[in-house]
Amino acid sequence: MDIRKQTEEIVQALGGKENVSAATHCVTRLRLALHDEEKVDKEALNNIDLVKGSFSTNGQFQVVIGQGTVNKVYNEFIEMTGVGESTKEEVKKASESNLNPLQRAIKTLADIFIPILPAIVTAGLLMGINNILTGADIFYSGQSVIDVHPQWTDIASIINLIANTAFVFLPGLIGWSAVKRFGGSELLGIVLGLMLVHPDLLNAWGYAEAQEGGSVDTWKFFGLEVEKVGYQGQVLPVLVASYVLARVERFLSKRVSDGFQMLVVPPVTLLLTGFVTFVAIGPITFAVGNFLTGGFVSIFEAVPAIGGLLYGGLYAPLVITGMHHTFLAVDFQLIATIGGTFLWPMVALSNIAQGSAAFAMMLATKDEKLKGLALTSSISAWLGITEPAMFGVNLRFRYPFFAAMIGSAIAGIVITIAGVMAPSIGVGGLPAFFSILYEFWPIFFVGMGIVLIVPFTLTFIMAKIKMKKEA
Repeated sequence: MDIRKQTEEIVQALGGKENVSAATHCVTRLRLALHDEEKVDKEALNNIDLVKGSFSTNGQFQVVIGQGTVNKVYNEFIEMTGVGESTKEEVKKASESNLNPLQRAIKTLADIFIPILPAIVTAGLLMGINNILTGADIFYSGQSVIDVHPQWTDIASIINLIANTAFVFLPGLIGWSAVKRFGGSELLGIVLGLMLVHPDLLNAWGYAEAQEGGSVDTWKFFGLEVEKVGYQGQVLPVLVASYVLARVERFLSKRVSDGFQMLVVPPVTLLLTGFVTFVAIGPITFAVGNFLTGGFVSIFEAVPAIGGLLYGGLYAPLVITGMHHTFLAVDFQLIATIGGTFLWPMVALSNIAQGSAAFAMMLATKDEKLKGLALTSSISAWLGITEPAMFGVNLRFRYPFFAAMIGSAIAGIVITIAGVMAPSIGVGGLPAFFSILYEFWPIFFVGMGIVLIVPFTLTFIMAKIKMKKEA
């Protein structure tokens, strides 16, 4: 394989070296910031032997090469284009010039929530294990595992504690990630988030009951009366507060001399942000979050079939635009407000549907390169990572993508009508049932059957019809 020659072909297909603004790579892909993605000849690019797929996301154009080989291609690439080696952060900044205001807002949310997803997904899986140990009728009629085997009770309790930690201290995680994204000190972001769930504050999950009983404690100062309420599991309060904290810290840092930075900037920043948060930001965003969640829930309760059809069917197109990241905040808000999310189970099924469509292409095609790409990407999608299947296979041929959308929409209708809920976000693929409440397992397995069979069948039939026409 002539890597240099094929790298030259990649550069030409990308619109030439003058179209490349910055370049880096990860384990399997070239990650590029291009001046104009319209100049990319995608058909020529995807026909190069080294290239296993390509796609654009968040202003970056990514070319899938493969583990090991991508390092050699990258070395040749930077020599040919003269762009020099770039870090991932530099490529991110360069690619932001390609985004419109809405895309930048979505990217900001993605930059905040993606770093904390490993903790949330891990918590979801551990909650699933705890549900298996504590749920009745799973292995024993009318009893749970810990009922029959009491020696497992404390183990289940520890697992539950570990699993709940990420959600109890979610504002701390978001505070760290958000303040970092907004250009402030991550440590102050952590303190801000933990401050919002301090044990001296009334737990947010008991606020409604305490309010009805008239037992909500308050602070009284400067003629104000501020309720001592925490924001466990809430998203909007800590997001807005993190933005304010970062702006205040940057404002002070520019105006306080270096010798007094430590004595002035952190305490004044936290003090000002804390007061503003408890007096205004918290109460306002708490009310807004509950209002939006209530509206969302009422729509799905009134017309669950339509809600399932739209979200189940359109989730994959949302991934293309990057807008799916905005629904992470909705999931968190639902979990905090009603104790679970009915959106994430549809996400898991959508991922499986994309994998099933790609797997059908693997069996239907005679192209050995496509077979290998379709097999590996379908397995990846079944385990929750859909981008290789979507961008490398399904969108390339279009009909597999639409077949996956159809299967996901049908499954979305079925599980939404049944009211399937997940207490947390987990792995969005075949292992997803671990993060679904046990009583919904049977109907969720029906949904899994739909997204395994319908996209596969539709894609396979369409592929054979097209091959017959081309022959």
